[in-house]
Amino acid sequence: MIAAILLIVLLGALAYLAAPVLAWTVGIAAWLAALQFVFHCPVPVAAWVVFAVVAAVLNIVPLRRAVFTGPVFGVFKKITPAMSQTEQEAINAGTVWWDRDLFSGKPDYNRLLSFPDPKLTPEEQAFIDGPTEQLCGMIDDWKITHELKDLPPEVWQFIKDHGFLGMIVKKKYGGLEFSNYAHAKVVTKIATRGGTAAVTVMVPNSLGPGELLQHYGTEAQKDYYLPRLAKGVEVPCFALTSPYAGSDAGAIPDYGVVCRGSYTHPRTGERFENVLGVRVSWEKRWITLAPVATILGLAFKMYDPEHLLGDKEDIGITCALVPTEHEGVEIGRRHFPGGSAFMNGPTWGKDIFIPLDWIIGGREYAGQGWRMLVECLSVGRCISLPAMSVACGKLTTYTTGAFARIRDQFGLPIGKFEGVDEAMARIGGFTYQMEASQDLALTALDNGEKPSVLSAILKYHNTERMRKTLNDAMDVHGGKTVVLGPRNYLARGYQAVPIGITVEGANILTRSMIIYGQGAIRCHPFVLREMKSAMANDGAEFDKAITGHINFVISNFVRSLWLGLTCARFASSPKGGATAAYYKRVTRLSSAFALLSDMAMFSLGGSLKFREKLSARLGDMLSGLYIATASLKRFEREGAPKEDIAVMSWAVENALYDVQVAMDGFLANLPSRGLAWVLRRVIFPWGLTLKPASDRVGTKVARAMMEPGSTRDRLTHGMYVPKSEADPVGVLEHALHAILATEPVEQKLRKLTRDGKFKAITARERLAEALQTGLINQEEFDAVTRARKLKRDVIMVDDFDKKLDQHDEQLLQRLIF
Repeated sequence: MIAAILLIVLLGALAYLAAPVLAWTVGIAAWLAALQFVFHCPVPVAAWVVFAVVAAVLNIVPLRRAVFTGPVFGVFKKITPAMSQTEQEAINAGTVWWDRDLFSGKPDYNRLLSFPDPKLTPEEQAFIDGPTEQLCGMIDDWKITHELKDLPPEVWQFIKDHGFLGMIVKKKYGGLEFSNYAHAKVVTKIATRGGTAAVTVMVPNSLGPGELLQHYGTEAQKDYYLPRLAKGVEVPCFALTSPYAGSDAGAIPDYGVVCRGSYTHPRTGERFENVLGVRVSWEKRWITLAPVATILGLAFKMYDPEHLLGDKEDIGITCALVPTEHEGVEIGRRHFPGGSAFMNGPTWGKDIFIPLDWIIGGREYAGQGWRMLVECLSVGRCISLPAMSVACGKLTTYTTGAFARIRDQFGLPIGKFEGVDEAMARIGGFTYQMEASQDLALTALDNGEKPSVLSAILKYHNTERMRKTLNDAMDVHGGKTVVLGPRNYLARGYQAVPIGITVEGANILTRSMIIYGQGAIRCHPFVLREMKSAMANDGAEFDKAITGHINFVISNFVRSLWLGLTCARFASSPKGGATAAYYKRVTRLSSAFALLSDMAMFSLGGSLKFREKLSARLGDMLSGLYIATASLKRFEREGAPKEDIAVMSWAVENALYDVQVAMDGFLANLPSRGLAWVLRRVIFPWGLTLKPASDRVGTKVARAMMEPGSTRDRLTHGMYVPKSEADPVGVLEHALHAILATEPVEQKLRKLTRDGKFKAITARERLAEALQTGLINQEEFDAVTRARKLKRDVIMVDDFDKKLDQHDEQLLQRLIF
């Protein structure tokens, strides 16, 4: 009996620790020897022979390859799905970081907590406090979106003069050379004031000519264009998306054929004859800044049928820089995306000749465009849209929290009704998650990483949370944000939500194909090694990878069972107190995720690529683990403030609950029902035990949003808050403090009214009567009068003359006729 228990403990320990094959061999040999010589239980010679044969096969590499891994290698090469060039380049682009730990089943929390905290330099902070603050003060979003349909000329000039278009450009070229963290915080602050200005600043610093030039441009291209981009002399756009190739950007129909031709340089007027170049035709749509761009970044497929450059005919996707004044280039028309006024429109051209030296990076980078774009996208997708989403979270947290405390119904602030406080908790909790997730990814960027998987997680989950926070904020505000006008600070963002959902990889595609599709290959410790060895026909490397992979699966199987049976109570945690249990739960779910991932690949093989619903759920698991750990990292980074325990708990508990929901859905739909049955008993031996954050925790989050305090300050830190009472956002803080300060007097007045102490009917008249009869003093009268005025300013909506303005009349005429 003791020997059997020792065997179980030994095997469990070896499996849990993912011990190498040699350790298994030594351990089992030691147990057999102990069985015979310590416990005096004779071990049959046949058992020793079987053990020796198995040990030899597993430990002697040539024998193992001949008997086991070699045949497996042959099968693996046949069943591994073929990858297109664009898929290979997408997978190879970028780097893996903390996401790899989450895929391992054993996250190293000391590593997580040791990542440096993102910080602004004094220069970056001064820019945010100075020019960025000034720019926000110049923005009148209603005037921009409703009247001008554009930024005012003085705002355009301010953006150019102060280097907003060159935040990422290095100082030696005249740019600001800000960190990715600073870039994101500038965009966030502007976006809390107006989306049009934020997008205008964001795009040139994200996926565009500036980013591509700095990484791949020739020295001549850098020396000419980067100083002009930094100072706003050039306004760039990048034309990738085609009407016929949106999400499948690699299938763009735009093409260029290598040939000899002639052209006149659009800026110098110099004529060039018989030059080697490319004759390009394109039709692009949805290109931000295209209507006003001076330089067009252009992606097209390049062909060389006459072999003027070499033996290859299909050269591949290529990126070029084309001055928009070049003969034949068409820009100027525009789209109106989602009620926003940022410049966005089509561009097209037919048989336009450009020289080879207009290719970004020159002739050597012809055909390298897709790799260039994907690598830069992994950076841009961590910054732009996630920052806009964080801005939305901050704005909705700030405005909804204040409004829900100021606005009352049935004698109570509306935020104290549980239905409203439930919606508010989501706003505050999602805001905490969004900023935590982005800040952790920005840490990676500023330390030289290009986290392509994390960028996809951020793009999808931050924009989806933006959508949810805006929906909840609109519900809480009710009629206040239904009516368009200068007082409505949410409706334009609400209208523009589909833009963020759609661009830079549509969210449906990102969730169902990209997050796990890239993550499974890039982050898994062994899958990419196995695939590369198959493509290279390297049996020796495959042998190392597959034996490690098998060990990895066994380890996660045993670990998942143990953590499930014990509910991770004995798992290690780097911290005590409020967060200890959360780290343990992440370990449990990370191990289960690694196991489910391997079982999905084992049972479905190459068909997993087409099982998008299952792939999406696996992506949800990875995303939830990332969001939970990012929230924990944020809590520690901010000093683990006790005031933030509720919002941190909401963020982590709901993220982990989302992981459990995804696992449950995955197991319910895994085609191999027998395997699903086993996995469910291993991972959830006691059933689905995780719960979302409790109502009590949610109420704490909502109350923190409604009261001035450190939690509310941290959630809204970095947004632009106008100081004027005349501003629809600025008035909220004044009204909130005034309402809180006069609440005792208002309660006194309500009691006097109930007791029949007033002859007056209206609230205004009763207030005057209270002053006249000495029930309140002049100071109290003045404070209540001011608070009530501010409250009215907060509640009121805009109204207009019933006669339509000229623009609306023209629009109506077009609709009718």
